[in-house]
Amino acid sequence: MDRLLVVRLETLGVAAEARLNGVPVARVAPAAAAAPRLPAVRTVPVHEYTLAGDNELELVVEPPAPGGEEQPPQPRLGDGAGAASARLLLPRLGQRAHPEFARTLAQLEWAAPRAEIYQAPTRLRQSVALPINFPRWRWLDVPAVADATALLPAAAQYLQTIALGLAHGDPEPFVQATRLRFEELAAAYQQPLADEVGRFRAAVQRWHARQPLVPTLPGAQTLRLRPLAGGRLLECLAADGSPALASMLAEGGRIAWPMRLAAIEGRLYVLR
Repeated sequence: MDRLLVVRLETLGVAAEARLNGVPVARVAPAAAAAPRLPAVRTVPVHEYTLAGDNELELVVEPPAPGGEEQPPQPRLGDGAGAASARLLLPRLGQRAHPEFARTLAQLEWAAPRAEIYQAPTRLRQSVALPINFPRWRWLDVPAVADATALLPAAAQYLQTIALGLAHGDPEPFVQATRLRFEELAAAYQQPLADEVGRFRAAVQRWHARQPLVPTLPGAQTLRLRPLAGGRLLECLAADGSPALASMLAEGGRIAWPMRLAAIEGRLYVLR
């Protein structure tokens, strides 16, 4: 592999989210958007969210909070200064994922009008055909979940089992739950599966040796399941929209383990 397919999200003064094929891949939160007037940039590899043939890149300006209720668009008065862009780039490995140094496959750009009304959220979409040779990812073929709330008790228990293993410094419950994700990520980035799993095991043991991990224990009342990709994936979120499974660090910050589940014949699987 000599090139890497990435999404680059860049915003100035507004919150925004970039999605690929219905899955959020990069986000600038309102707090980051309100920082001094410098662009906020997020760059993310996206091989595991691509399709053979047509792919849809989407830019959502002023998106709803992750896991929150979808609300009708609200009118906003533009200040003429805010802007956002989402680009699908193909840089060579070792080069910057920037339009000046990489091939641009698709791009969406938005600028706030001055003293004019726009709707928030605003959504822009572009379709692009990608001549890729990846396997067909499992998440594309799982059934859509009609009622995510009905799965909250089972999903909370599923995450609690993983969290309990992490609390004992044992990565195996996590590895077993995410086996399919590990397999597909190794295929997506042409990495040996054993190396990927080994790095994760070593990281958990290193974190736990430095400071015993105390992961959150998601409950059915606090867990949020955000439907993605037409309901085929369910993103596990805390009430504040952050990943439901996380552990605080003594020196500050936190370790987060994002989980996107699929439900197949009554069983839950971590696919992303």
